[in-house]
Amino acid sequence: MIRFTLATTSEGATQSVGGALGALALPGDVVLLSGDLGAGKTQLTKGIAAALGVIEPVTSPTFNILRVHEGRLPLHHFDLYRLERASELEDLDYWGTLEADGISVVEWGDRFAEAMPDECVSVTIAILSDEGRSLELDGRGARGESLVGAWAAACEGLLGVSVSAERGV
Repeated sequence: MIRFTLATTSEGATQSVGGALGALALPGDVVLLSGDLGAGKTQLTKGIAAALGVIEPVTSPTFNILRVHEGRLPLHHFDLYRLERASELEDLDYWGTLEADGISVVEWGDRFAEAMPDECVSVTIAILSDEGRSLELDGRGARGESLVGAWAAACEGLLGVSVSAERGV
């Protein structure tokens, strides 16, 4: 297994990384985002949305829990920050939405380990500086691993982005 890490130097670079992922997205793909407040989860999601052709503004759905944006594929944008228990996910039809015809991006996707799907991409974002970020990519399942590799390759050469790989993790 290979773990990839992306380093970005600006909000724009973080959005470009998201755009690279959005261009690769297929129906049913799930991306779980974790990191401190202000780490860049929504900036990454804005890039994904732009690549999907979403026109309306993308903001964190903290108070709505779920926003759906229409584009080439529907973007199901979750924010689990305000949920207290995994059982609350049933009220949102969380699992049904993850299996739907779009891509699901879940901010605070690490809150409930029992809700992690078998096939997904997990992204841990760390703050390096005022605008610099580190994104650690992990794929789960065959699609998740394949998507992480393709995503890292698509980020090679993007302005303000560096890609590194660690084998045998």
